[in-house]
Amino acid sequence: MITFERIKKLSKKLDKNLQEVAENAGLGKNAIYKWQSQNPKGVDLAKVATVLHTTTDYLLGNTDDPRITDSSSISDADLDEMLDNARSFDGKPMTDHDRELIRSYLKGLYDAK
Repeated sequence: MITFERIKKLSKKLDKNLQEVAENAGLGKNAIYKWQSQNPKGVDLAKVATVLHTTTDYLLGNTDDPRITDSSSISDADLDEMLDNARSFDGKPMTDHDRELIRSYLKGLYDAK
């Protein structure tokens, strides 16, 4: 199972065995070994991801990048895309004035983190 293999790989990089990772995550010492043949609970997988400094998406094989992305900033391109997809309450495109107000608010919100 890809999840077990990825946990094993990251554990080795951190010089920890699977029992140590499980115990650090608050799980039984053999919990991760069971994941060779059965799927882990989401809560348990999230705890292991935290111990290994990675994401559950990486452990599940949904991405090949084990790094945690920094969501505390937002690019202008991402902000423009969000605003392009936003609509006013009546379903019409936002006015330029509303768009700039929301842009300023979001930029300040993300830059303040």
